[in-house]
Amino acid sequence: MKILIVCLGNICRSPLTEGILKSKLSENFFVDSVGTISMHEGETPDKRAVQTAANHGIDISKQKSRPIRISDLDYFDKIYCMDLKNYEDVISMTQSEEQRQKVRLFLEEAGNHQNIEVPDPYWGEMSDFENVFQLLDNACNKISHQLQQQAISNKI
Repeated sequence: MKILIVCLGNICRSPLTEGILKSKLSENFFVDSVGTISMHEGETPDKRAVQTAANHGIDISKQKSRPIRISDLDYFDKIYCMDLKNYEDVISMTQSEEQRQKVRLFLEEAGNHQNIEVPDPYWGEMSDFENVFQLLDNACNKISHQLQQQAISNKI
């Protein structure tokens, strides 16, 4: 199963989510992340995101930012967006109902219906990155369980 994580610049939230989710899933899953803008294309994640992940034993330092491509909409099985703007941007790129059905809000998919947006820590402090990490880690626990159950169901 191929999973794509989407945020704005692909330097904070989506790299963290990619790293966390990879740490919870087997090698049978392919996890990647992208941004809806190309401003940071080719850059490594924000140093605060790298440090926060490292504090939890996850290395995201080798990830490189890239913008989402139309081809991603066909290639990936699940596309998880960090906030409503990311969701709207990705939905506006879709060309079929099949593509639209793949696109979800990450926290909503994880069962968090009170706060469906992952806050962008870019303009914040290290504590904001830690808070976002905890939010993502909890959501990744739920999402990884769902994905593993779906993978098992698809094999039956």
